[in-house]
Amino acid sequence: MFEQYATMLQDKYPHVSIMGDNYPPPMWKHYAAYILSNLKVVVILCVVAGFNVFEKLGRATPAAWHWLCSNKLYGCLMLFFVSNAIEGQLVSTGAFEIQFNDVPVWSKLETGRIPQPPELFQIIDNHIRLDQSPSWSDSI
Repeated sequence: MFEQYATMLQDKYPHVSIMGDNYPPPMWKHYAAYILSNLKVVVILCVVAGFNVFEKLGRATPAAWHWLCSNKLYGCLMLFFVSNAIEGQLVSTGAFEIQFNDVPVWSKLETGRIPQPPELFQIIDNHIRLDQSPSWSDSI
């Protein structure tokens, strides 16, 4: 999302430098994504090797595991893509902050939402006007 806003801002304000970075998610989300990633690999290896974990644990084999083993290619691909989507959601905050001349203009973290482009343009236009207007102390 930041790249889209950066492109819009660069088009409208070519003289303004735009910098940004991803805001890191909480550490527990990193760990959850890491565990899910490793679990995905283990499950796919078990399916491909035909290893039934549930039999080794003395548990009844769920119907989903039977289906996964009988549809290995489709099941492993589905497992891979679904777990990757979940991992991506865990590590992506979608949060970014916009600054103009080192002054914070917008923070998704504080507001909890992404600004509408006209709203953002108005805020930046106001900052530009404030920067260009002479201060009252200059006229004394």
